[in-house]
Amino acid sequence: MSAAIEVRGLRKSYGDKLVLDGIDLTVAKGTIFSLLGPNGAGKTTAVQILSTLSTADAGEIRVDGTDLHQDPEAVRAAIGVTGQFSAVDGLMTGRENLILMADLYHLGRSEARRRADELLERFDLVEAGGKMAMTYSGGMKRRLDLAMTLVGRPRIIFLDEPTTGLDPRSRHDMWTMIRDLVAGGVTVFLTTQYLEEADELADRIAVLDHGRLVAHGTAAELKRLVPGGHVRLRFTSPAEFALAGQALPTAVANSESLVLQVPNDGSVHSLRDLLARIDDASLEVDELTVHTPDLDDVFFAVTGQSTQHEAALSTDGTTK
Repeated sequence: MSAAIEVRGLRKSYGDKLVLDGIDLTVAKGTIFSLLGPNGAGKTTAVQILSTLSTADAGEIRVDGTDLHQDPEAVRAAIGVTGQFSAVDGLMTGRENLILMADLYHLGRSEARRRADELLERFDLVEAGGKMAMTYSGGMKRRLDLAMTLVGRPRIIFLDEPTTGLDPRSRHDMWTMIRDLVAGGVTVFLTTQYLEEADELADRIAVLDHGRLVAHGTAAELKRLVPGGHVRLRFTSPAEFALAGQALPTAVANSESLVLQVPNDGSVHSLRDLLARIDDASLEVDELTVHTPDLDDVFFAVTGQSTQHEAALSTDGTTK
């Protein structure tokens, strides 16, 4: 697949603070790429540079096939940006916000209104389109914000923590809209603090920590970096539990709960082998549960921080 974004050796400092330390990344066209990292890791700085809102100290950057340093105007024509904080003007109606954005793209009066109405319908905002945006719920504002990003029909969209502060239903609605965009050929560069969001949406994920990429790959590939996968076997009979311990000597036993934890990577081959051993020993297992590492485990392993701890430390929801 051809690349929508190519970055080599990207560096950025603010004074004596090194924020991005020579990062390399490639984003394939028509995919969702998610950049994860704790607060202060450099996620927003990376988005600002790639979207021409800030300049890099060093590095090669190509966006939609264009050298960003040589032709930033062409890059701006190809991209859209939805930041952490809504660009919606609360004193204007939803439709007026969209028309204003269309005017900035010089679409012309009739085309601007046609495009606004098209986007209001696409994002289920037709009824709200004539109301002041200050009356919108958080989810509605984020939908309008995304609609405003799409006015210029960008081929690449940067979404910087687009669901921060939304309730679970609104977050899932936003996920659906993002998937629909990609199905239509748009490339999405997503930063998020929600590991579930990256797991649900991203084709590829990179983890940024202290300005460096410390892990990258698909969600499945990243999860395989972390040990600790196991199968939990629960028994109702102490005698059966004792027999199982003999048949499965690598298991960690909890005699009080009659539970064995058998190391297992969760693959079909490994599970088939374990089930065969259980069957050969004629064991009566009351409950079997497969436990595999998730992205929270990956995040903690490669950054030394848990996402829950990060959220507790964050007071204003920003990431630099």
